[in-house]
Amino acid sequence: MSRSAPIRRAGLGLCLALLAAGPALARPAPGAGGADFSGAPASGDTRRLADWVVRSGDAHGQPFIIVDKAGAHVFAFGPDGAIRGDAPALLGLARGDVSPPGIGDRKLADIGPADRITPAGRFDAVMGRNFAHDILWVDYAAAISLHRVVTSNAAEHRLARLASASTRDNRISYGCINVPAAFYEQVVAPLFRPANGVVYVLPESRPLAAVFAGAALGKP
Repeated sequence: MSRSAPIRRAGLGLCLALLAAGPALARPAPGAGGADFSGAPASGDTRRLADWVVRSGDAHGQPFIIVDKAGAHVFAFGPDGAIRGDAPALLGLARGDVSPPGIGDRKLADIGPADRITPAGRFDAVMGRNFAHDILWVDYAAAISLHRVVTSNAAEHRLARLASASTRDNRISYGCINVPAAFYEQVVAPLFRPANGVVYVLPESRPLAAVFAGAALGKP
């Protein structure tokens, strides 16, 4: 993974081939303009963040995605805050919320297992391409994208990992977010091809309020 073109292409190729603590978030009252999950199962942090995004207008009228790393699940919403779909996800091998400094400039051989992190935070996302594949850029500087799961390495059993009821086997990538091909093609691409959007990645080693301070204050 690198910000230089040749190394970045290699980094993304491997991603595809391997493919201030604060008060608790307050859940808005019914009818207060929160997100519409339409019955989709989601963690409390996922619901609290989605409600805040909708109430505050933080996504600026764009589609948005919430990545629940602890639950290894992705939720996609339209600009109106209504869920358009959800799916399991494969994430970075290492647990943590901050990408190592300069990770996007490193050669893959210099990225050890402990550095393969899916960073937490708010990211302006845009569609892009990696060779013949379209991807959704999440954190360009760190070479992190959301894309279809790739099964070229049979030994990794990526489809089985996605299908597993456990979240313990969903950590395998260099940091990229792998989702089922059907979810990418039927939900993610139609939402983000016409317009840019936002990807919110929930923290797993820090409190939600430490990453999304605005939401912690409960202010629209």
